[in-house]
Amino acid sequence: MPHPATPGRCSDTRADPQRRGLIEAAWKLSALATAGAGLLVGASACGGGGGSSSATPAPLATTARAVVLNRTLSSPWGLAFLPDGRMLVTQKSGSMVIVSADGATVSAALSGVPPVASAGQGGLLDVAIDPDFTTDPWVYWSYAESGAGGSGTAVARGRLSGLALTDVQVIFRQLPKVVGNGHFGSRLVFRNDKTLFVTLGERQKGSPAQDLSTHLGKVVRIARDGGVPAGNPNLGATARPEIWSLGHRNPQGAALHPTTGELWLVEHGPQGGDELNRVMAGANHGWPIKSYGCNYGDPVGEACRIGGGTHAPTYAEPVSFWVPTSIAPSGLAFYTGAGFPEWQGNAFLGALAGTALWRIVLNGTAEVSRERLFAGLGERIRCVRQGPDGWLYLLTDSGKLIRVVR
Repeated sequence: MPHPATPGRCSDTRADPQRRGLIEAAWKLSALATAGAGLLVGASACGGGGGSSSATPAPLATTARAVVLNRTLSSPWGLAFLPDGRMLVTQKSGSMVIVSADGATVSAALSGVPPVASAGQGGLLDVAIDPDFTTDPWVYWSYAESGAGGSGTAVARGRLSGLALTDVQVIFRQLPKVVGNGHFGSRLVFRNDKTLFVTLGERQKGSPAQDLSTHLGKVVRIARDGGVPAGNPNLGATARPEIWSLGHRNPQGAALHPTTGELWLVEHGPQGGDELNRVMAGANHGWPIKSYGCNYGDPVGEACRIGGGTHAPTYAEPVSFWVPTSIAPSGLAFYTGAGFPEWQGNAFLGALAGTALWRIVLNGTAEVSRERLFAGLGERIRCVRQGPDGWLYLLTDSGKLIRVVR
């Protein structure tokens, strides 16, 4: 029988202050060997790495700098660039603002955002703009919504007009709503065919991630109006037709691969076992049956890995994973800019408990090496985006907007 995962815990650590303190203390000790804030400083993998515990450290990029553009945001969560370079930013408590292209000014809160369930890990989450925004300015956002049975992740859209969101429609609701304030996900990624991927946590319930009659622990693919597009996998008569993949725990970062157009995501493991995943139609990523992480309270080591750790052949293996300590990954971007040509095609993800930015060097779909960056900043990095200027932009839980430049 598989070793069952213990629900009710989370790598995000907002809902578990004691665990957050222990994990962040561990990462701060490792950061003592790094240089001060403002420089990119590398460290080799903390175990894991697509099944390897000895990934070769990537070359250091010592000329990169972290420039703080703004430090007045309130628990920012998601960021989307407007065509003119300004940024839409969500703030967890329920407000969405527009930040100027230089980061210096922040607008008043946009009107039209529906009420959010801001508790624990819930609140106003990700934001994305329509692929045809310049002709029809739809903005999409995910958020925790209260309702019968508890709360769940929802997706709404509205047209941006000045500082207002108009014609607001809720286009998706995660079912069922359940009691609890953790593991909502959620990131929004438009596919190249203009359909929308939504990543959904299993709400700290564990086993529903394998139940195709629910949206818990799934990635769904929907049309821009919330309908079910052609091309989703046929997962059986009882499966919800929006489902693209299953067996996820709490995916809080997602991006399209720049070459293949495939969806990749990062998700939180339990005690260790955070994952970088390539997400294919119909794939089962194993949670809570398989994980390279361990149940909470188990002695750290390979013996406690849930279900033995190895996912294949029944479940999809992660591209990369982190053991024995969770980094709590959040935000994901593939770098395609001109500012750092040596980073072309690399994946970048933020770390909350791990307070750093991770660079993953890939060869196709395999990890070659990884590098821990900006550990000296001591920031919980929530969101990672590439800007239209070719630089990376980061949001931190402390309220900072940071641009990574040479």
